[in-house]
Amino acid sequence: MSKGKNIPRKIELLAPARDANTAIEAIKHGADAVYMGATSHGARSVAGNSLEDIAKVVDFAHQFNVKVYITINTIIYNNEIKTVEQLIHNLYRIGVDALIVQDMGILRMNIPPIALHASTQCDTRSVEKAKFLEKVGFSQIVLARELSFEEIAKIHNKVNVPLEAFVHGALCVSYSGDCQASCVAKGRSANRGECAQMCRLPYSLIDNKNHILVKDKYLLSLRDLNRSADIEAMLEAGVSSFKIEGRLKDVGYVKNTVAAYRKIIDRIIEQNPNKYQRSSLGTTTLKFTPALNKSFNRGYTRYFADKNSIAHPMASLHSPKSIGEPVTQVKRNLPGGAIMIKELSVELHNGDGLGYFDKNNKFYGFRLNRIENNTLYPASQVNIPIGTTIYRNKDKQWDDELAQDTALRTIDIEMILRIANNRILALDICDCRGNAITSTLSIEPQQAKTPQLDARRRTLEKLGGTIYRLISLTDNVGDIFIPASQLADLRRNALALLDKAQKTRYSHDIRLPEDASSPLPMGNELSYHDNVANHLAQQFYKDHGATVITPAIEIQQPDSNETIVMTTRYCLRREMGCCLKTPQGKTLPSPLFLTTGNTRFQLHFDCQNCQMQLINKK
Repeated sequence: MSKGKNIPRKIELLAPARDANTAIEAIKHGADAVYMGATSHGARSVAGNSLEDIAKVVDFAHQFNVKVYITINTIIYNNEIKTVEQLIHNLYRIGVDALIVQDMGILRMNIPPIALHASTQCDTRSVEKAKFLEKVGFSQIVLARELSFEEIAKIHNKVNVPLEAFVHGALCVSYSGDCQASCVAKGRSANRGECAQMCRLPYSLIDNKNHILVKDKYLLSLRDLNRSADIEAMLEAGVSSFKIEGRLKDVGYVKNTVAAYRKIIDRIIEQNPNKYQRSSLGTTTLKFTPALNKSFNRGYTRYFADKNSIAHPMASLHSPKSIGEPVTQVKRNLPGGAIMIKELSVELHNGDGLGYFDKNNKFYGFRLNRIENNTLYPASQVNIPIGTTIYRNKDKQWDDELAQDTALRTIDIEMILRIANNRILALDICDCRGNAITSTLSIEPQQAKTPQLDARRRTLEKLGGTIYRLISLTDNVGDIFIPASQLADLRRNALALLDKAQKTRYSHDIRLPEDASSPLPMGNELSYHDNVANHLAQQFYKDHGATVITPAIEIQQPDSNETIVMTTRYCLRREMGCCLKTPQGKTLPSPLFLTTGNTRFQLHFDCQNCQMQLINKK
């Protein structure tokens, strides 16, 4: 990544994909890069993909200079090293652009020179950590979601590789890569792609005498990230890759969010052409109007973007579900389960998903069977008190629209048709990617009896079924008759040559060299928080100065009676208006505990570092 004053910085919109179809749709809707799981070792174990499907995505993506990143971002056990090595060789062979990884053992594997990106699981939240990752060979660094724009800028000023930051989607309450709650409480490791989503469970907040202070609320369930209004600020801070979360989301969600952020980023790039440049090519034509509020969300937060964002709610305390938009209020309950409502703020459709909060602030959902004259007819029996607000969290008409063909992405081409050496018909094509080819055909020139320009154009501009869009045609053939079948053959051969030229010229990044003298930023003693799970990772850390290495919690349970299972920048006291740095802090006692089922965590508030920890006691 160049930081030269006169060289525009390449900007990337990075989209999630649970499968090949979603990846291709993300690209059609404007993604500059996509990230997806392989057959194993991705942090979303249920979102794996075969090599054949990944190869299909790679072939489609590279037509637009779109990159494909594969997540191998779990920790790796010793008996899996050979399998992972073979997987990486296969991914390199099919043309994957980079791997998103967490386990430093990969840097000691026998693998090809494929580019490596430091996953968010690496928990990069300091200048020192980012500089270390750059020096050991990472081409791109995914920053911790919790960083403010000011903190991102400090890192950007000290490193030379692109910085990647989440811009939209679900938030982990713990610093990513440093959450052991699921592993300790449920035997399912988040660092192995099997997170039990402990943060989405209802908890009761209790004191040391087991008095219930808050009962059955989603006290650790964060709202979804939405920084659509902060793109320019993130660019100024130094973010080059804008990452949308959602490898478990459906294709409609991906279409909508990608299209929405594409429009925002394009507008800023167009206004600042000397500062920013899009990293991929092609023109996306949308057949719908993106609307972020229409897709799944738990309410939105800007998280720790700046001082203003901290003053707003970050958690979705009453439900971990998508609540949606308020649409009306209950006016009267009618016999048979029908509901008379007040004036609607939006038009409802048969099949919509609706919901409401009961008197205990518990959210219930139901499907709308039909609506007639401001009367709702639910598909199931509900009894909603008068005055209750009704929300819509599923717009059937919107979902049906997104299920259609909603975008087209094309590459602009220019054609010149000419006669060479009297008996050779030549078609020159150049495209916006920098490719230029010439296709030729032997002909027997015949004088035409009628003008031929329009007829030849109609044949040459038949590009349906291809990614190309003709923006100019220069026809220098004159009144020579060329059979339409010959022109069609010439066009097909030319486009095939253009495809081949793009494949030949496509450039892959390669792994950066490792500075063997770079010292560890976390000191020489590693704890289970550093997630060392195999002998190659041990060797990597020893090479960089580690003298004591405690294995990952998945390998060896800590001897201590107290295990820190989450460290969060989110603070429950602050969320409840009881920060210990304010007079209101005295309204909550100490110590505090969270309980759910048979699980009990003690809360520790590190006010000096403005962090909260969840501690599991044996």
